[in-house]
Amino acid sequence: MAALTSTDLKGALPLIAQGKVRDIYALPDEKSLLFVATDRISAYDVVMKNGIKDKGKLLTALSEFWFELLKDKCPNHLLSTTGLPEEAKPYADQLEGRSMIVKKHKIFPIEAIVRGYLTGSAWAEYKKSGTAHGIKIPGGMQESQKFEKPLFTPSTKAEQGEHDENIHPDKVKEIVGEKYAKRIEELAVELYTAARDYASEHGIIIADTKFEFGLNENDEVVLVDEVLTPDSSRFWLASTYGVGKGQDSYDKQFLRDWLTSNGFKGKDGVEMPKEIAEKTAAKYIEAYELLTGKKWNA
Repeated sequence: MAALTSTDLKGALPLIAQGKVRDIYALPDEKSLLFVATDRISAYDVVMKNGIKDKGKLLTALSEFWFELLKDKCPNHLLSTTGLPEEAKPYADQLEGRSMIVKKHKIFPIEAIVRGYLTGSAWAEYKKSGTAHGIKIPGGMQESQKFEKPLFTPSTKAEQGEHDENIHPDKVKEIVGEKYAKRIEELAVELYTAARDYASEHGIIIADTKFEFGLNENDEVVLVDEVLTPDSSRFWLASTYGVGKGQDSYDKQFLRDWLTSNGFKGKDGVEMPKEIAEKTAAKYIEAYELLTGKKWNA
């Protein structure tokens, strides 16, 4: 099968949302959802015209790995990655290996970004104003330098086609309330730190990552969506890491660099060349295998 860039269940289940990567379907029990990770890939908040074969399956497997590893740190929404609802079984060719049945939660409209290293948009802002998301950063830092402590640098959660907006942590209090803002920040930093330490033992630096959280019926903040994948994180090869330069990356940076160098940054309707898709896929697979210790077999 070629890359799956969209799903079509012929009305068997209601499609309630379509993100940059995931198609989300309602389930009959009204308490859970079917998350389907397609092979779509986005960069600079724009979805590419073509996808990367089996990327959705890899994202699902890696998210499942992290949910299990981090479950003692924070409850999460994952119920199962095996077995499809009866209504969806006729469409198993689209869904198997790339689906998660998850518990429904009220979702906080915040991207809980944690940065361990000065890179990306934070580096760009720092060069201009000495800040990251409006937070004052010590002077004299270099590109890719490690922060003394992980930095919580949230953004708004934009609809597809819109752009996430970097915000100061204080803004989160205005959006979700002080109680939840504090808990989201605590959990995001704790989860990042645990994942960073694990990854460092497997040859990967997690430079930064994005978490999303929801609220359950017990008023607990719960980890939702995907977690610590190459789509939501910057993974660097530890053996070639060096301060003062860009890094060898296992995430979408390879695609971003191609878009930028060809003048396609932020433009709609861009189709990746086969070579770019294949090289990006290889990066994702290598990251999966290093982190999990398992051979990737789609």
